[in-house]
Amino acid sequence: MDAVEKAGSGHPGTAMSLAPAAYLLFQRVLRHDPSDPKWVGRDRFVLSCGHSSLTLYIQLYLSGYGLGLDDLKALRQWGSLTPGHPEYGHTAGVETTTGPLGQGIGNAVGMAMAARRERGLFDPDAAPGTSPFDHMIWCFASEGDIEEGISHEVSALAGHQKLGNLAVIFDSNHISIEDDTQIALSEDIAKRYEAYGWQVLEVDWTKTGEYVEDVQALYEAMEAARAETERPTFIKLRTIIGWPAPNKQNTGKIHGSALGAEEVAATKRVLGMDPDKSFVVPDEVLAHAREVVKRGRDLRAEWDKSYQSWREANPERAELFDRISARKLPEGWDKALPSFEAGTSVATRKASGEVLSALAPVLPELWGGSADLAESNNTTMKGEPSFIPDEYQTKAFPGNRYGRTLHFGIREHGMGAILNGIALHNGTRPYGGTFLVFSDYMRPSVRLAALMKLPVIYVWTHDSIGLGEDGPTHQPVEHLWALRAIPGLDVVRPADANETAAAWKAVLEHTDRPAGLALTRQNVPTLEGTGDPDAVARGGYVLRDASNGQPEVVIIGTGSEVQLAVEARTILESQGIPTRVVSMPCVEWFRAQDDAYKQTVLPPAVKARVAVEAGISLGWREFVGDAGEVLGLEHFGASAPYKTLFEQYGLTADRVVAAAKASLAKTGADKGETTGN
Repeated sequence: MDAVEKAGSGHPGTAMSLAPAAYLLFQRVLRHDPSDPKWVGRDRFVLSCGHSSLTLYIQLYLSGYGLGLDDLKALRQWGSLTPGHPEYGHTAGVETTTGPLGQGIGNAVGMAMAARRERGLFDPDAAPGTSPFDHMIWCFASEGDIEEGISHEVSALAGHQKLGNLAVIFDSNHISIEDDTQIALSEDIAKRYEAYGWQVLEVDWTKTGEYVEDVQALYEAMEAARAETERPTFIKLRTIIGWPAPNKQNTGKIHGSALGAEEVAATKRVLGMDPDKSFVVPDEVLAHAREVVKRGRDLRAEWDKSYQSWREANPERAELFDRISARKLPEGWDKALPSFEAGTSVATRKASGEVLSALAPVLPELWGGSADLAESNNTTMKGEPSFIPDEYQTKAFPGNRYGRTLHFGIREHGMGAILNGIALHNGTRPYGGTFLVFSDYMRPSVRLAALMKLPVIYVWTHDSIGLGEDGPTHQPVEHLWALRAIPGLDVVRPADANETAAAWKAVLEHTDRPAGLALTRQNVPTLEGTGDPDAVARGGYVLRDASNGQPEVVIIGTGSEVQLAVEARTILESQGIPTRVVSMPCVEWFRAQDDAYKQTVLPPAVKARVAVEAGISLGWREFVGDAGEVLGLEHFGASAPYKTLFEQYGLTADRVVAAAKASLAKTGADKGETTGN
């Protein structure tokens, strides 16, 4: 109450009613060591209802993670360690950035899946509960989390995957910003989770007619969750939001705003506290809470024995664990990358699939799959088992619980949040595929991956009108620049098969940000000169220079349109116009280069420029300048064979030539011939 009052804004109600549950979890149930927040053997805690950030901050303070009372006083202020919603990498003990509702549940599911995959990599033969890699993922969720559609996607998959290492404590307080949730929510949430295949337990602190915080009943439910290893557990905890505030408890007013001085004072009187004092934490209270540090260190010491025994018995796996945990790639791994013969014709989605299969033996940390589009996205590594309970494997996809190929079902948004959870858990590298147009369905998760600087990889295929007959509903037009607008996301659109292999290399070498590969459905020619991984990693490079080394016009292309730029150069050169072609697979990588390099690729003196990309032209003016031309698509596509679409919409070499001449004309280079009066 004091923290929100001082900040003048915040969400006190849920933090008040969940305080006993959070304290119980951190003091008695959660396996953690406050003196080492990154202890590998720890349980993970995800506060999906991130608006109730004080639920977490107060436990981090009481448990001894390094937060002080002054940090709680600085809630939601500039430069503080206690921002309005928890931020990963900003505050010790925060496992993920939460706030957008439902995302945290998805992250928790991803963490649980990652824990199982990692156990399979490092200690597959240990009996259940005996491995140093056995731990729980705990998640607090609110009605808002449960209402968001993403919660259905990830919870259904968690039940299907039988993630017995996952427990969600659902704060059922029947209140949201618009007051009583009855106005919009009436389904039986417990039955919903039973239908998903979860163990469902209910703890009702209102059942006697009086409000009784029965911590023992909740503790027993949490212990039952830990004991259940074949199903995730959903604990429905009935609370009263804002209890015991005498006038504002059980109202929407206490959900997202300060109580006000009078209500704070009245609540303190109910609790037997001095209403005139703020931020009072008696020394004996803090000392009692900090006893959890010893508990954590004892748990850690016990775990260390098991861990060291494992390392001694499994030196090769221990070496693999160390490498993956540090996100270091093995020496010479890139020698496994395939190369493609110039002159052949290969779809970049197919080339990507061949890259994945080639990397499978050398990068066991790389794993992933698709939102039910494996054949279209080419995301299945050849010969690798699916990640699935044995009883759910199919003839087409044999597998086991420790498998590698992920099947997200038609759940793009859930896939995005799960990928984030996998990346957060430790060092494995997840990828997920769908059509580029459906990146819209997962955009909130992609944005959070960028915000958290997570090395998640998206395989987005069918990247333009080039997918053809499926028509405008499936043809991305605005998506490339809409995704490039997300700070910290690398959008990579390779020109051909060799650029695709080089793009995968560059993406895997980055461990501090997500990347999306935009890949073609249609075959594209494999061009000479696209296989230099260092050039591709720079984001833009000279693919074909002017015949005299002094270009009069520069054509910039991405993806399937690079071939048009190359064809146009041939025509322009035959007409005596020295022309350079620049392939720019990744705008973000190119922007990151120093000015000197960028000038060698795009000489400032050459004002005549053309950019060609089968999408909206939104951001290309930055690269072509005022005299430049952009050949793109400012409208939706249509259903027809892709060659017809490119021709009818003017995405042809002849149109690139015309655009180049138009740009030259703007620079004054277009001279007429004098023939008389």
